[in-house]
Amino acid sequence: MDKRMIGVQLADLTKEREERLRKAVSDKGFEMKVLQKGSGYDPMELSDCEILFGNFPPSELKLAKELRWHATASAGIDQYVDESIYDHEGILLTNSSGAYGVAIAEHMLTVALMLLRRMRGYEEGQRRKEWKYLGKIGSIYGSTVTAIGIGDIGSNFAKRCQALGARVIGVKRSPSEKPDYLDELYLTGDMARAVKDADIVALSLPGTDETKHVFGKEEFAAMKEGAIFINVGRGRTIDQDALIEALQSGKLGGAALDVTEPEPLPSDCPLWEMENVIITPHISGNDSLDHTTEMIIDMFIEDLERYRKGEELKNTASRKRGY
Repeated sequence: MDKRMIGVQLADLTKEREERLRKAVSDKGFEMKVLQKGSGYDPMELSDCEILFGNFPPSELKLAKELRWHATASAGIDQYVDESIYDHEGILLTNSSGAYGVAIAEHMLTVALMLLRRMRGYEEGQRRKEWKYLGKIGSIYGSTVTAIGIGDIGSNFAKRCQALGARVIGVKRSPSEKPDYLDELYLTGDMARAVKDADIVALSLPGTDETKHVFGKEEFAAMKEGAIFINVGRGRTIDQDALIEALQSGKLGGAALDVTEPEPLPSDCPLWEMENVIITPHISGNDSLDHTTEMIIDMFIEDLERYRKGEELKNTASRKRGY
């Protein structure tokens, strides 16, 4: 190839960020073109790209005949694990895991506090112009929080809950030493035990074959009466029907879902009508947060230098694991 081309598609690519990327790319011997969604670019422009940086539609990726490395801008890589979506095998796949912890942890705190403090009810009262006390509230201080999945997202949430005075329990797949930000640590096989005393249970798991419906009827039954449930990982990690049943029966005090199964959530799903449920359209990691986008770019530039030198990439994702 006469030129080594990088195609870029990022959600919040400001002029300043584009200039920073172009300089970094040029300094390392590459050229860059921006292929933003909605800009009317021709998908055939992918054909000469050695590297793609961003989350491109899987249906377009077979056009990238020269592709050697796909650097996704997301933490989850579910839609990119199947090598058949590419023109050829052996394409390097990296993610941006590590960039989303702050944004998603703050979202989790926001919805947890909204449910604990009955903010959904008070918002409705404001719309109706009703000055009405809704009763007892809860607090993160003095509560027990179980974080299922303690990677970048779960650990950021756990640290913030601990700082606010909660007792924090973590659940993870593989044995390891307990980090300081956890009071207790369990393995996935002990899920029911890990959630039984929790006032808040929060999932931040990737969507893999291994995690499909990992939290279901048995786990919801094991939860404390009136507890709050949060899911920001992938919708298919829980049995959604079991969640609906637990909410309808009064077993749970509320739920906050940034992910559902399917997405978008069908309009006839009972979750839409529940006063103690907060639904957001998969935006908790919103990469329009400056901190998140800057980290995504920094991580790519660091790995681009490794790629140029023929070194192992720092943010390599596992197709087998799905993250």
